[in-house]
Amino acid sequence: MLPASQFRGPLRVAIVGSGPSGFYAAEALLRSGTPVEVTVIDRLPSPHGLVRAGVAPDHPKLKQATLVFERIAQLDGFRFFGNIEVGRTIGIDDIRQTHHCIILAYGASEDQQLGIPGENLFNSHSAREFVGWYNGHPDYRDRQFDLSGDVALIIGQGNVALDVARILSKPIDALRTTDIASHAIEVLAESRLREIYIVGRRGPAQTKFTSPELREFSALPGCRATVMSKDLELNEASVVEASDRMSRTIAKNLEILAGFDHVAGSSGGKRCHFRFFLAPQAVLGEERVQGVRFAKTALSGPPFDQRAVVTDDICNLACQFVLRSVGYRGVAIEGLPFEPCRGLVPHVDGRVVDLGGRQVPGLYAVGWIKRGPTGIIGTNRADSVATVQTLLSDSDGLSAEPKAGADGLWQLMLKRRARTTTFADWRRIDRVEIERGEGLGKPREKFTRVEEMLNFCNAADE
Repeated sequence: MLPASQFRGPLRVAIVGSGPSGFYAAEALLRSGTPVEVTVIDRLPSPHGLVRAGVAPDHPKLKQATLVFERIAQLDGFRFFGNIEVGRTIGIDDIRQTHHCIILAYGASEDQQLGIPGENLFNSHSAREFVGWYNGHPDYRDRQFDLSGDVALIIGQGNVALDVARILSKPIDALRTTDIASHAIEVLAESRLREIYIVGRRGPAQTKFTSPELREFSALPGCRATVMSKDLELNEASVVEASDRMSRTIAKNLEILAGFDHVAGSSGGKRCHFRFFLAPQAVLGEERVQGVRFAKTALSGPPFDQRAVVTDDICNLACQFVLRSVGYRGVAIEGLPFEPCRGLVPHVDGRVVDLGGRQVPGLYAVGWIKRGPTGIIGTNRADSVATVQTLLSDSDGLSAEPKAGADGLWQLMLKRRARTTTFADWRRIDRVEIERGEGLGKPREKFTRVEEMLNFCNAADE
């Protein structure tokens, strides 16, 4: 139980972002024993953030987190307003007028760049674009991906890289029964890709894969995973890393990789090649992707802090499709402090501070905009609880004047003639998506445009 606040409230808190960190923050507040009302605000008409638009469609168990979010939404004092973009539809000062404090939970919505020549050539994309596209995110609905070549190359070795490699590798019939967007199925069904490379700067002991996701490549139907034997030879520091009892994932991943094919010969089907010690130097091509130039690397430094040092040994890999999966970063919102180098809102223990280190009263941060794009869905619960504890410890110093909360924000949206969705609207969207999916043998068929969702909600209100 969180410590009870002395605030005689109700304390009205706005949460910007309705992904896992936003919902977990709402839960921590509403279960704190303090009189609290929470308004969760999202840019899209629908909630759930990357659980809806980032989790791979062939991993439905990970999406069961939404069942927890639905229970949180039932708690007294919870309100949801969608289709509100903070910084455009409304400003931070508008929210301050109606709420005592604000929790920033809007995540990391931009991609880290490689910073190399050619990375913006035609058919070179960020993995985020591709993931959003096949998951039906409205921002990426109209992206174009040309899968007519033979070879795809994925730069990066985290779970997102595994997700996109798996989607490119799986038989199309194995995807048809997922909640993947229909427009993606149409394109993937025509894919001619046969070779998928998953490439990293460092070695196999330094990957960010989780073992269950990596193990799936041991038995992908119609696809064989390969690794070069010499890449599995560990230096002394990597041996120490693999032997550490607190880092058992490393040893598990090495065992899985060792079970992949060590011969890159023809298999008669698709192949996923795991390659290490290669640092991208340029995406090659005149108008479109034709390959990637790499510099071979060597590891340097102590265990758990090894760096990939570029050598003079250069090699090219031919490909026609590139996905960059090297991390996400947050974006600035007008009126908020922001660290552009790290892509984060600066904070101390969840309290937002300005660039001079001074606390900004009433502003707090959780999730990826607070700590960067690390961890899994469940990681956000402890992170959000920690920030809420900090907020409640400050509540005696928050403004004691009455605030209008969600009702005041709703009135502001009416004055601005902005169409705002509620949780009741989301339930109708959810129900219809499931019904549409039933006719296709899928868990759901998503609305993939904001206008479609809003038009449906407007029709339901008539």
